[in-house]
Amino acid sequence: MVPLVSSLPGRPTPEAVEAAVTEAAEVLRGRRFAVLTGAGVSTDSGIPDYRGEGAPQRNPMTFDQFLGSPSFRKRYWAGSHLGWRMFDAARPNEGHRALARLEEAGFATGVVTQNVDGLHARAGTQRLVDLHGSMDRVNCLRCGQTFARASVSERITAANPQLSEPELIRIAPDGDADVAEYEAFVVPSCTVCGGVLKPDVVFFGEFVPTEKFAEASAIVAASDALVIAGSSLVVNSGIRLLEQARRRRLPIVIVNRGVTKGDNRATVKVDAGASETLVALEGLLA
Repeated sequence: MVPLVSSLPGRPTPEAVEAAVTEAAEVLRGRRFAVLTGAGVSTDSGIPDYRGEGAPQRNPMTFDQFLGSPSFRKRYWAGSHLGWRMFDAARPNEGHRALARLEEAGFATGVVTQNVDGLHARAGTQRLVDLHGSMDRVNCLRCGQTFARASVSERITAANPQLSEPELIRIAPDGDADVAEYEAFVVPSCTVCGGVLKPDVVFFGEFVPTEKFAEASAIVAASDALVIAGSSLVVNSGIRLLEQARRRRLPIVIVNRGVTKGDNRATVKVDAGASETLVALEGLLA
């Protein structure tokens, strides 16, 4: 097995990580497992996580702010447009592809993701629940029409020739970016009814749709174990799925750099990067 981490102060040694991965593989062997992923799975694709080293400070817009103020909508859409360009250019990494192969081989029952970047789908995962939505879709809040994000992006570019991409922009896992000048920004509207458009993602202040959470719960219910990768589990939806697995006494494997809120409930915790660990687990299980 290749070394999974370098030996850094305060970090587990490569030997300790290798032992944890081996133990995780033993726990998962012979069991079909559900997978829950967070932002840490996409860092190797160039998308930062919320709380890792170098992550930008976040003051996310709430749903009420977005609905209640044209100025807030201008700020959001200007930043989201720039962030979308980077999301659209991102490609699945080896961790995404390992999970798709584990599903195809019958080891993984499906993937539930808290990410909105669409990378699991691009990697080939078939049974996928995007709990918090996906940035590649845009919905009208009045009539319910759904648009491809690419078409909305083309309209934004045409209507806002003054919007130039900064040389360096800081994006977050939700695809937003900080934009200083946005009052002149022309916000897209629904071409069917003229209503307010919003990317198909769950904002702060919104709840995960009931049907989405039911789909995620069904994946866990059909599994013999749960793997959580790249999530610090501070979002309630992730903890709820972990609790479902714990109440059924399913083995729980957590893969994440640093502490998570579920560590004391894990059967095995692997303190390492998601991509290399998932590839290592695939090698041991396949």
